[in-house]
Amino acid sequence: MTPRRYFNGISKLRHYLQVVAFTLAVATLQYAFMPDKPYGPPVVYSVLIGTFTWAIIDLGRELVPSAAETGWPQGWQGIALVVVGIAVGYLAGTAVADALCVHYFHFYPPGTSTTGADQRTSILITAIAGLVGTYYFYAIHKSAYLEGKMAEARVHATEARLKLLETQLEPHMLFNTLANLRVLIGTDPARAQHMLDRMIGYLRATLAASRSTRHPLSAEFARLQDYLELMAVRMGARLAYTLELPEALQDVPVPPLLLQPLVENAIRHGLEPQVQGGHITVRASTRAGADGPLLVIEVNDTGAGLPATLPATGPGQSFGLAQVRERLATLHGSQGTLELIAASAGGTSARVTFPLENPANP
Repeated sequence: MTPRRYFNGISKLRHYLQVVAFTLAVATLQYAFMPDKPYGPPVVYSVLIGTFTWAIIDLGRELVPSAAETGWPQGWQGIALVVVGIAVGYLAGTAVADALCVHYFHFYPPGTSTTGADQRTSILITAIAGLVGTYYFYAIHKSAYLEGKMAEARVHATEARLKLLETQLEPHMLFNTLANLRVLIGTDPARAQHMLDRMIGYLRATLAASRSTRHPLSAEFARLQDYLELMAVRMGARLAYTLELPEALQDVPVPPLLLQPLVENAIRHGLEPQVQGGHITVRASTRAGADGPLLVIEVNDTGAGLPATLPATGPGQSFGLAQVRERLATLHGSQGTLELIAASAGGTSARVTFPLENPANP
C-alpha cells in the first residue's frame, strides 16, 4: 500500500469524459429496449447518476491509501468505496434528475412518481453499470502499471547489456595497451616508463567515467585525446591526430568508450602497417534523418586502407568493431549504424550514426 499520488486533473477529466460516453451508451441501450418511452429522461438519469457515482469513487479514492499496482484501495476499503459510490450516486443522481425532468425539461407533469418496476430496473442498471465501469478503470490502471514495469525492466536489461559490453571492452583495451608496453620495455625502457605513467593517468580518468551509460560527447573526446597521447608515446612522430568537436555538440550524451575501438582499429590496421605512420581525424557533426536529427561521428585515417577481407573477431582483431555495432544496436536498434568506408585518397573512414539526443534529456 502506498499513499495517494498527486492529483492529476487532466487524468480525472479524461476519466469523466469516458464515464459520460458510457452513460450515454447505457441510456441509448435502455431506449432501444423501450422505444415507446421518450429518449430524454434516460439520458438525464443516466448522466447524472453516472456523474455522482464517478465523483464519489474516482475522487474519493484519492483520499484513501491505494495499491501501487492499481491505484485503487484494497480490501474492505475498496469494496466500501464502490458500494457507497453506487448507492449515493443512484440516490443523488435520481433526486437531481427528478427535479430537472419535472421542473426544467418538463418531461413529466408535477406530482408524477415512478413505478416500482421502473425503480427496480433503474437500480439494477445502476449497479451493473457501476460495477462494469469500476472494473474498467481498475483494469486500465493495472494495465498501465504493468506496462510501466515492463518498460522499466527493458531499460534495466538494456543498461545491464551495455555494462556487459563495456566490461568486455575495457579488458580488450588494456590487453592491447599492455602488449604495446611489453614491446617497449625490451626496446626502449625510458619510453616504456613514460608510457606507463601515461597509462596510469589515463586509467585514473577513464575508469570512473566508464561506469555510467551516458556521458557528454566532450568527455568522450577528452578520453580519446588521453588515449591518443598514450599511443603517441609509443609511435612518436608516426602518429598525428586532430579532434574536431563543435561547441554545440559538446554536451550531447553518448555511450562511454564508443569511439576508442574505432581509433584503436585505425592505428592497428591503418597507421602501424605504414612506416611513415599517418594522421587520424575524429570529427562530430549532425545531419537530418527520417525521424529527426542524427549525430554523425567519423574517425578518418590516412593509413593502409581496408583489407580485401576483414579479420575474424578475436583478441586484437575485429572485436572492437563488433562491440561498437552491438552497443549501437542495443541502444538505437536499426537507427544506430557503423560504416567502414575506403577513402578515395587512401586510408579508411569509420562513420558512426545514431539519433541525436537532447543534452537535457539523456
